[in-house]
Amino acid sequence: MSAISTRQVVSRIGAGVLGGYVFIWGFFALVLAGSYGLGAEFHDAEALSSILSFLVYLTVFLWAFSAASVNRVWLILLSGGLLMTAAGAFIQHLLV
Repeated sequence: MSAISTRQVVSRIGAGVLGGYVFIWGFFALVLAGSYGLGAEFHDAEALSSILSFLVYLTVFLWAFSAASVNRVWLILLSGGLLMTAAGAFIQHLLV
């Protein structure tokens, strides 16, 4: 069994906090724009997005520490967050 380096620990903490933030930013934007686009009231869509984002952030944060590859965690969180942000912005653009 190998010892865990300080770099690995800091990278996982960064992935959980910062990568999770980017991922949740995109998730929130996508859920908010999508549910509003489907006819929900804005504040209802905002509340739904907030509640779901809290649960997803907790899951993503814990996954950042349990995944086998920290590089894969960074890749999935950053690319997923950017893609969901772009999709949410596109939906918003269609609605306005």
